[in-house]
Amino acid sequence: MAAAFQLAASVAPTRSPKEILQNVRITATGGGIQLTATDTEIGIRLDVNEGVEIEAEGTALLPVVRTNAILRESTDETLRVTTDESAVQIQGTRSKFRMPSANPDEFPTIEGFTEEVYHEIPVRLFRELVKRTVFATDAESSRYALGGVLLELEGEDVIAVGTDGRRLARMQGKGLSVGEHKTSGMSTIVPTRAISLMERAVTDSDETIHLAARSNDLLLRTPRCVIFSRLVEGRYPNWRQVFPQRENAIQVDMIVGPLYAALRQAAIVTDHDSRGIDFGFGDGSLTLEATTAEIGTSRVEMPVAYDGEPISMKMDHRFVADFCKVLDGETGFIFEIENENSPALLTTDDGYAYVIMPMAKER
Repeated sequence: MAAAFQLAASVAPTRSPKEILQNVRITATGGGIQLTATDTEIGIRLDVNEGVEIEAEGTALLPVVRTNAILRESTDETLRVTTDESAVQIQGTRSKFRMPSANPDEFPTIEGFTEEVYHEIPVRLFRELVKRTVFATDAESSRYALGGVLLELEGEDVIAVGTDGRRLARMQGKGLSVGEHKTSGMSTIVPTRAISLMERAVTDSDETIHLAARSNDLLLRTPRCVIFSRLVEGRYPNWRQVFPQRENAIQVDMIVGPLYAALRQAAIVTDHDSRGIDFGFGDGSLTLEATTAEIGTSRVEMPVAYDGEPISMKMDHRFVADFCKVLDGETGFIFEIENENSPALLTTDDGYAYVIMPMAKER
């Protein structure tokens, strides 16, 4: 119950001219309870059947901040929620709280999932779609389309893309289109906050999730919840044009763990203003070098399977670290670069690709 309430409560706004939205609506029926919350842009319906006992059916509004604090601090094994016309009461064996409550009938209705046209996606793939792209979005950008993850769903092809203009992450896999469901071009952009919530709502016991894209919103259904989100307005950049098409680039097989370890060492002398690290390939090794005034220099080498002509480029070490963080340390990938002025392309064999734009080298 506590985890379910926290998930629902994460949707409710901390501040809103509509104070009623700063609550989670709880509805008790014979089969369990349903929690609903919304900030008008995102909404959630969450069913909880385990660990609850219904004494009488009814509906109440639970204030998010106080209820979260009660659930967090309470040492009682069970809590009993009761309500009357003006207040809600939460009582345990050794504690009792009574708080004023608004009329639950005035709370916005969160619609269910009634779509007959949707995509069915394996849970494991959906989690990878979000995990491997959401970090690359840019919620602070004036280009609103960059503040979300683009979903392209058509037939069995499922693609997610995130970018902030300086790097781009794309994950793809296979799903099932029910009723010939597909998204509309480059406009199905799910806000970063919303798609992160959707990923958190999925549990290990779920095998598949359903996604239905409509003209202005996206619906997700799992066995226990429904989440809707307004889509980001605008059109996404043509991300396919970002992927480098070249014939002379070198491709080096690498492992995530050793690269991440070497990168963390080289980054010790970097700071917020000096984030660039030189990546140099040659003589069977990758050399990572960084220089920051008043901090110092670093040089870290690691063996790689490359004995061609020396080639290097400068990249923001944080962008490379982000790629490493979303993959297991044992994961193999291909590191492709052409020259110091062209983007690097990092790819795995399970549908993940990551493009990093170079930084200018100091002359």
